[in-house]
Amino acid sequence: MVNVKITDELSLTDDKFLMIAGPCSVEDEEQIVGVAKELKKTGVNVLRGGAFKPRTCPDSFQGLGEDGLKLLSRARDATGMAIITEVMDVEDLPLIEEYADIIQIGSRNSQNFSLLKKVSKQKKPVLLKRGFGNTVDELISSSRYLSMNGNHNIMFSERGIRTFEQSTRFTLDISAIPVLHEKTEYPVIIDPSHPAGVNRYVEPLAMGGAAAGADGLMIEVHPEPSKALSDAAQQLTVQQFNDLYGKVQKIVGILGKTMI
Repeated sequence: MVNVKITDELSLTDDKFLMIAGPCSVEDEEQIVGVAKELKKTGVNVLRGGAFKPRTCPDSFQGLGEDGLKLLSRARDATGMAIITEVMDVEDLPLIEEYADIIQIGSRNSQNFSLLKKVSKQKKPVLLKRGFGNTVDELISSSRYLSMNGNHNIMFSERGIRTFEQSTRFTLDISAIPVLHEKTEYPVIIDPSHPAGVNRYVEPLAMGGAAAGADGLMIEVHPEPSKALSDAAQQLTVQQFNDLYGKVQKIVGILGKTMI
């Protein structure tokens, strides 16, 4: 596996398991800094939070933009956590580069090749989400756009694909983990929140991904999920996340890895 350098102090290697957590969207300073402090206590070193939000409905909360990035920076200053956030548009890339430690390519942009080419020219690590209509081979092809200028600090994210099944929001493709490991050298991060769609399914999907050999998890956590401005149903409370963290820690320990 490619060793992904996130910061000078934090790297994802073969014997490590990366936990990423935080709210779907940055809403205000109290929310993002408060949850960051709680997650840091648990042992999480990478904070997720959307400043620019790709929403299906234009009337839905679209994120705080640069103000959201500034709040993420305050959370980093308060905790020492690394920041991952999504870039949606080529025009926003310089701004995202300024604030983020890891750049996320969301599922809707997984085949936005113009954006991928631009992102390939910067040197920060990139988390590439699988599009919900993409095959594994198409995901790998997208990663080649990201590495075309020599940056191999790339992580895949399996976040569920669209199938005929409607009992969950998406269908989590656990089989993508060993297939991607066989076909590439990049780590695979499982996002159980989006395929679950409701928070009671997040824990079993997360544990299944960890047991299947994933290299990390990215989980949505909110101090008060019922009041969240986006994806309220699938976000965990801090206590729910802490319970899950302990269970995942046992699973990855059996596999000879330690949590980072």
